[in-house]
Amino acid sequence: MQDNIFEAKKRLGRDKVSNLINWGHWFAFYNGLLAILIGSKYILALGLPESIAGWGYLTLYTVGQFCFLSFIVYLVCLFPTTLLLPYSRILRGFAAIVATIGLTTLLYDTKIFEVYGIHLSPFAVDLAWTDLNALFHGYSYFITPIIILVIELTLANYLWKRINKIQKRNNGPKVLAVLGTCFIGSHLIHIWADAANVIDITRFDEAYPLSYPATAKSFMERHGIERRQSSLSKVGSETTLEYPQVAMQCTAETKPNVLFISVTSLRKDMLNKETMPFLSQYAQNNLDFTHHFSGGNGYNSSMFSMLYSLQTSYMDSDLFAFKTPVLTQEFKHQGYKLGLFNSENFNRDVEPLAIFNDFDKHLVKPHHNNAIADASIIESFKAWKTKQHQPWFALVNLNATETYDTPVGYLGIKTVKTPADYKPAQRVLFNQYRQSASYVDKQLKNLIDNISQDTIVVVTGANGAVFDLKNDYKDSLSPQNVEVPLVIHWPGKGKQVINYRTTHYNIAPTLLKRVLGCSNPDTDYSSGHNLLEPNPNDWVYVGDQRVFAIYQQNEITVIDRHGKYRIYDINFENRLHKKLSAPELIQVMREGRRLYNN
Repeated sequence: MQDNIFEAKKRLGRDKVSNLINWGHWFAFYNGLLAILIGSKYILALGLPESIAGWGYLTLYTVGQFCFLSFIVYLVCLFPTTLLLPYSRILRGFAAIVATIGLTTLLYDTKIFEVYGIHLSPFAVDLAWTDLNALFHGYSYFITPIIILVIELTLANYLWKRINKIQKRNNGPKVLAVLGTCFIGSHLIHIWADAANVIDITRFDEAYPLSYPATAKSFMERHGIERRQSSLSKVGSETTLEYPQVAMQCTAETKPNVLFISVTSLRKDMLNKETMPFLSQYAQNNLDFTHHFSGGNGYNSSMFSMLYSLQTSYMDSDLFAFKTPVLTQEFKHQGYKLGLFNSENFNRDVEPLAIFNDFDKHLVKPHHNNAIADASIIESFKAWKTKQHQPWFALVNLNATETYDTPVGYLGIKTVKTPADYKPAQRVLFNQYRQSASYVDKQLKNLIDNISQDTIVVVTGANGAVFDLKNDYKDSLSPQNVEVPLVIHWPGKGKQVINYRTTHYNIAPTLLKRVLGCSNPDTDYSSGHNLLEPNPNDWVYVGDQRVFAIYQQNEITVIDRHGKYRIYDINFENRLHKKLSAPELIQVMREGRRLYNN
């Protein structure tokens, strides 16, 4: 008799736990649906799909992702509690609190994503905290959690009272099959979209928090397969990012020739009479910008900032796989002949893909010594120039300083004492680099001496150079790697030393306004402004898609794409243990989203 009672109690306990587990599954499912409603704000921030394929993927992706997140929360928080404390009242209250925290966090994340384009992280919290009034109005961030808690308590009680009826319908396996199909199907579709470069699908990659869609990239790279441009690639792109925001209005009264010389890896401190006597003298006789920053920390990001005149945070946009810079578009539209002169080696991995599409490319055969290739590049330009019978815009890339090259037998210049903190290998690299810069200086003289005085000549470094062999993000964003010379010969402007900060972003607006007579505001197409006017911002943005730095008056803030940040003194030597300066960060984040039309 006692055994039967014991078995009955044991069976009753198992049934109770089973009911609680079933209840928990349905509670998680309905919270997944609530999360989908809140998550729709992410889509409004990015813009709706423009194709059937995009809508199909987004539907599967949304249902699968938010229900998956809801189930993970159940599995981590509620399921263990069900086994340890199988009491419905306790569990329902605890579940309502957990769900409220989750949905409130999701709601705040949608707001931060809408304003800054990033998801919650320690960096985002710091940023949002200082901008709280702009994000939330009145007492909404206090009242909203209370409303959600009331909804959750109501839902928890409602489901518990009807759990037996729900179980009898046996709809659980069907719902699970649908959710599983959505989750797996969205990843399979994304693999195809990533391989085919279907932008109307891949542009949602970072829309949802904790989302990591499967890709085909690693498989394709192992098998030597190149990504192809899909017929759907352009769908939705131009409605997502508007560049330029308004059609350009340009009328050139005169059409001077423009020679744009970009030297890969040219440090600002090389502009002295010992290392580069010609360029140093040339700077003294023309416009010398003494505090000039590259917009990027490598060749691709620097050239992007120079020609597109946009923060490099825009580089990932697939729009630029086929959209050329406004700068080159307008020169071409005004009847200029555009020529690009470089080595084939430096144009194989160019990103974005369309950056040089407006140019006729004159690429010399690669050489193991870039100093030899540079000489060929200059001769190629000189031969091209003599054949031109219309205004021309030439972009000449010199690359010897990238690899510290000089020709065999080059006499060069005397070595100098290196900074005291340099290691032996760095000392060797530093002086070899100076020899290469000296050789480039002679090539610049050869190039510029053959140019008429009525030609506008721009000489700058794409980026700088560092001699630290660690090659980490700290070095890539150091002043040595991002501060570069900028010297401009502008007929009629005479000589002038410009001491305020300038950046690569400023070059395109200056040429468009002063050469082509464009009347558009700079903000229509640029993150910069006229070089000949002081920077209205007290910060300079430099970086790439992975990490960037904000140079301010007395400090440098380095931030990676995960929101981790460090602050250094202006010499980049000592780390400062302080909070980031939010007002400037907010301006940077907004500039990085400004050209998106939603």
